Amino acid sequence: MGSSAKKSHGARWALPAALLTAGLLWAGNFTLGLTEIDAPSKNLPAGFDGFRIALITDLHGRTFGKNNDALVEKTRQAKPDLIALAGDIADETSDLEELAALLPRLANIAPCYYVTGNHEWRMENRKEWFRLLEQCGITRLENEFVTLSRGEDTIVLAGVDDPNGPRDQKTPEELLGEIHAQHPDAYTVVLCHRNDQLERMARLSADLVLSGHAHGGVVRLPFVGAIFGTHYEFFPDYTAGLYTLGRTSLVVSRGLGGSRRIPVRIGNRPEIPVITLRRA
Repeated sequence: MGSSAKKSHGARWALPAALLTAGLLWAGNFTLGLTEIDAPSKNLPAGFDGFRIALITDLHGRTFGKNNDALVEKTRQAKPDLIALAGDIADETSDLEELAALLPRLANIAPCYYVTGNHEWRMENRKEWFRLLEQCGITRLENEFVTLSRGEDTIVLAGVDDPNGPRDQKTPEELLGEIHAQHPDAYTVVLCHRNDQLERMARLSADLVLSGHAHGGVVRLPFVGAIFGTHYEFFPDYTAGLYTLGRTSLVVSRGLGGSRRIPVRIGNRPEIPVITLRRA
């Protein structure tokens, strides 16, 4: 076969290959999946067996469908009892008007609780962002906790502000200490943006920690998993799924948006984990 024939044969496949690559990149960045995760615990009150939490993290202002219809519908399909917004929902470049349209729609699905991520503390308009959350019916947990009730049973839901926040803020040790002093036997769920806190939260006797931050490792390969950490480290730990240490379970979401440093996700479809509490 002559060189001109080889070039013609190669050109024939160039366009289909380019279209396939573009389609995979679009699907891997702008389509959504639900990931069902069971979190068993013998400490869970019977009244909360089957309680469902939709975990939304690392949106970074990205939109899914016109007016975020796809994100709202996928969240509704999860049939959550509670929606956990675990940080970096907004960032330095986010359009707050788009988020002002999204947040009330999420709050109409289920009660929404929010903690900050690292990027929200970098926003010059973060005070406006925090006011917007309140106006949209989102409860911000600012190193504090609430109790949730089902019948006669209760659990504790706590929120840890990201360490990019004020230097003098309450520590997780202080927060969990308050919880254990007031509710010594309570099953405790902690919203914490950073994904590297399993050992710390296990020492503090949290039962379930819900996190994001890792973006699933940005690039994920079959049989290998996550390739990049959010600090450019290779093959990071705690990037997606369920991890356990003692009584403590950690669920890390792959998140929804792109990393500011590596904005394109590869082999790493955006997800909403749906955590079902189970009485073990």
